[in-house]
Amino acid sequence: MRYAAFFLAFFLAPLLSAQSTAPLRPVPARNIKIQGEIGRRIDITIHNNLLALDASKDFLADFEAHRKSTSYLGLGKLLLAAIRFADYTQDPRLIAFKSDLIRRTIATQQPDGYIGFFPPASRITELWDVHELGYIVAALNEDYVRFQQQPSLQSARKAADYLIANWDKLPPDWAEKTGVATHVAVTGVERTFLALYQSSQDPRYLSFVTATRNLPRWQFPIIIGRRAGIEGHIYAFTARTLAQLELAPPVTTQSAREIDFLTRQDGMAVTGGAGQWEIWTADQDGRGHLAETCATAYLLRLYDALLRQSSNPFYGDLIDRTIFNTLFAAQSPDGRRIRYYTPFEGPREYHPGDTYCCPGNYRRIIAELPEMIYYTGPRTVAVNLYTQSTAKLQLNSTTIELTQQTTYPNDGRITLQVNPAQPAAFALKLRIPAWAQGATVQLNNEPSGPALPATFHSIDRTWKSGDQVTLNLPMNIRLVRGRQQQSGRVAVLRGPQVYTLNPGQNDQLKNLDAADLARFSLDPQALTLLPDNTVRPNGTAIRAGAWKPGYSTSPKHDLTLLLTEFTDPAAQATYFKLRDLSLAVPDELTNR
Repeated sequence: MRYAAFFLAFFLAPLLSAQSTAPLRPVPARNIKIQGEIGRRIDITIHNNLLALDASKDFLADFEAHRKSTSYLGLGKLLLAAIRFADYTQDPRLIAFKSDLIRRTIATQQPDGYIGFFPPASRITELWDVHELGYIVAALNEDYVRFQQQPSLQSARKAADYLIANWDKLPPDWAEKTGVATHVAVTGVERTFLALYQSSQDPRYLSFVTATRNLPRWQFPIIIGRRAGIEGHIYAFTARTLAQLELAPPVTTQSAREIDFLTRQDGMAVTGGAGQWEIWTADQDGRGHLAETCATAYLLRLYDALLRQSSNPFYGDLIDRTIFNTLFAAQSPDGRRIRYYTPFEGPREYHPGDTYCCPGNYRRIIAELPEMIYYTGPRTVAVNLYTQSTAKLQLNSTTIELTQQTTYPNDGRITLQVNPAQPAAFALKLRIPAWAQGATVQLNNEPSGPALPATFHSIDRTWKSGDQVTLNLPMNIRLVRGRQQQSGRVAVLRGPQVYTLNPGQNDQLKNLDAADLARFSLDPQALTLLPDNTVRPNGTAIRAGAWKPGYSTSPKHDLTLLLTEFTDPAAQATYFKLRDLSLAVPDELTNR
């Protein structure tokens, strides 16, 4: 009971009072340049994935030929990623790439507004047709928002009008006939129409969301298990929860329910992933089909929305953990391949191609990362993610340039150079992760008060060009206690990163299954951080002493393991035994 009260006070209360909190706004992507591991992931996704795929053959051919060879391609998601990447980089090649995709997509639009490849008799009522068209409308509107392209907005409105005019074609028993609940089959449509309403101010689009789709009054339980209708679909649930937060005023009940389930009811894995077979689970099963990439992408969007509305750094911690583990592990180190699922135990597999939901949503969320780093609010600049970067922002008509120097997550030293065009009074807020016990902040080499974990450390002053803030986050290795199926074992974390065991990196373990690997006991006195380039450039690993399974109580460990970052594509084991479990600590994101 005491923990439940703490949870409601610390985690949910800021969310439920979001309407009275001045929201934070992301610094526009085009004003940010990123290096570090986040910047590397953005770059390889652009060059080794987006620009390496065959958009004409794999995405546009069916639309241009008006033929149906599949049920879903994900053209809208490809467009959204291309638009965001073009906006972030302002690279003429990427702008030309996205413009050509947009032009060719608009050219396929039928006189009645339809964009798709289904024959007339099957349109709207065929599974995934609304889903496909909804994201295409979202992309066309995004092109207008970010590049002021009026033809894109006109095409988006024409397609949206087609959806409204034909919505009643969906029969009452459509979910039974298709085997997929309506809200799952039309995932994303509410957010699309809300964004289009913001662009056009046409009240019909808002009415479609609030009246036809009944979004403000949508209440749905967390459904565990893959049942008929797949109603417990995490991606669909979170997309609708997110849309409720984008209403004015926001509706927060479902968000509170989802965060409570993820963090207090074991719905989220230690890596930030959630669910098996796309569906909610709470048993902490780490094998097989854990952490659908679409679900991971939408959870990150949800955390970002909650962070902006509540200014609660807890959501920044969730973003940090999820990005550096489940999200980046869903992509091959060279950027070319994307995973459907990212388990923390046993082998992982890549998605077979470039189309469909998960590759599309992966590209999209990577393109959205630049706008999860810096935020502004009334007299406020907030730093959420730590990565080598520069940002130019406007605050109260003053231009401010921020330069962030760090190798995070390799170490916890972050230096921020603050350069306003003229002296400016505002609060600079730095997210202090919940794991960062003993963090310190200096302003111009002088201490700047206590930096408490799980807070935004605020420095409110008149800033001058050349002011420098140094943040030091202790990066101690911690052994985090497992839950449910992982009870009695520990995961190895340092900062936001989880470390895992790749048997191929350890000659003695090559023929062992993940379940066998998890029976080894770690020596908590023999954990050493090492530089390691096998997973990423300038990466890290942990050398760990361990005992083999058995009755031995010898103080000298039997062998030495190399634990690599969770993004290691061949990693197979994440939880291990500990002789003295009292040395384990609770996960700061679940407090369990």
